[in-house]
Amino acid sequence: MLLTYSIRDVKPYINWVYFFHAWGFKLTMTHSPEAVQLRQEAEALLNKLDGMLPVKCVYRLCRANADGDNLLLDGVTFPLLRQQTSSADGGPFLCLSDFVRPLSSGIPDTVGVFASSVPDTSPIETDDPYRHLLIQTLSDRLAEAGAEKMHEYIRREAWGYAPDEHLSIPDLLAERFQGIRPAVGYPSLPDQSVNFLLDRLVDMGQIGITLTENGAMHPHASVSGLMLAHPAARYFSVGRIGQDQLESYAKRRGIPPEKMKKFLAGNQV
Repeated sequence: MLLTYSIRDVKPYINWVYFFHAWGFKLTMTHSPEAVQLRQEAEALLNKLDGMLPVKCVYRLCRANADGDNLLLDGVTFPLLRQQTSSADGGPFLCLSDFVRPLSSGIPDTVGVFASSVPDTSPIETDDPYRHLLIQTLSDRLAEAGAEKMHEYIRREAWGYAPDEHLSIPDLLAERFQGIRPAVGYPSLPDQSVNFLLDRLVDMGQIGITLTENGAMHPHASVSGLMLAHPAARYFSVGRIGQDQLESYAKRRGIPPEKMKKFLAGNQV
């Protein structure tokens, strides 16, 4: 399914903490005169771009089951990695597939897949490096905000597992809703080459996303990932993996281990 939002639709969902982080402001500095001026200029630019720069999203709700450390999504095998560092609370070593009903149960589950993007060709031409960077960092936040608004709609209506959810924007940004939305490239889903699998499921080209040979998305202001509804689902970091898990994962992906090493360079022991 395709969703297209205007800037005014998604502006309330922008997480300004990450916007300021991109500009080098620490959390304690976001109310400084410099930060206040930056946000004022950013909001003025958003108002100018409204109606000119769309935020496009695509999603699919897949019939799903877990098969070990793999997800089976509408017939597509989606291999995952298991956490290799113990949790601070001494909990189990997690894999995202743990939050999906196992194939052995004989009962199908649901997993959402998605992508969100903002075109990288701004309707405002500028030779000003500051203004160019401001547009770029705002586009990144708009893509994330679009995913946030889309996820809210999916939880409450399209998937409908939380029809009575009524959260404030601060609660949404603090992720106080049921389920999680792990994004590609983040600690629990570190291999960006799984974008090729997501592309098979949602056809990212529908919203203008193309993939490089390594699975990176273009435009840069794009985000993709999974949506899991289990009440106990939570984020974790896969951490450093050993040669055994690298080879297992590479085999499940159908990719030579030496090539997979490049995709998981930041996760190897």
